[in-house]
Amino acid sequence: MSSRRVVVTGASSGIGAATVRLFRERGWEVVGVARRRDRLDDLAAETGADVFAADLTRQEDVDALRDHLAATGPIHALVNNAGGAKGLDSVEASSTDDWVWMFEINVLGTKRVISALLPLLREGARESGHADILNLTSIAGHTAYAGGGGYNAAKFAQHALTEVLRLELNGEPIRVVEVAPGMVATEEFSLVRFGGDRARRDAVYEDVPEPLTAEDIAETIVHALELPRHVDLDLIVVKPVAQAAPHRFAKGRLAVKD
Repeated sequence: MSSRRVVVTGASSGIGAATVRLFRERGWEVVGVARRRDRLDDLAAETGADVFAADLTRQEDVDALRDHLAATGPIHALVNNAGGAKGLDSVEASSTDDWVWMFEINVLGTKRVISALLPLLREGARESGHADILNLTSIAGHTAYAGGGGYNAAKFAQHALTEVLRLELNGEPIRVVEVAPGMVATEEFSLVRFGGDRARRDAVYEDVPEPLTAEDIAETIVHALELPRHVDLDLIVVKPVAQAAPHRFAKGRLAVKD
């Protein structure tokens, strides 16, 4: 795998950072992309990954990323992990600015990166025989829940983008994979969602037995891209055993019924 190079967005924390680490452990060349240069530098020092600081809501940053990658060699895989949620208010009461932010990073950011890097992925596919695009969505992009309006809408749109892309690339040796996680206990996702309110963040995971970790999702991502090139895991939904749906999860110890 040492000859394959993957770009991972949202790489400065959580699932993105865990994914960079695991790809490096498996021998991939990795380019980690995120806004926070200091965190990227720490990740580079830890893993040996290449890093590039970019805000994916800014076209000029995405163009600079494309130019950097084009100058440093082919790419063979892209993991669109950057995203996030803000708020848990009703459609009526929620902030329009929060909705705009969620669409910018989850949907338009994914579109910008794909549009910019697809020509480079095609070059990688010519060299190695195939390439991969993996979009990290959410079960929120498949099942609506009260309070999820803006995030549901953005992730449903990202899911649709992924499905359309797969249709458009049919006939090319480029796999399009979607990973849709359920509850994942990372440091920042719920903290951002609740505007830095740590008590509300902690309450999300309180007494839920074994929510998923960033490393669980990283393992899923890397597994999907290391399968034989003719095997395309179109959609992978990953939830902790305690979670039956976005709005339904068990509390306390899991136990067999008498």
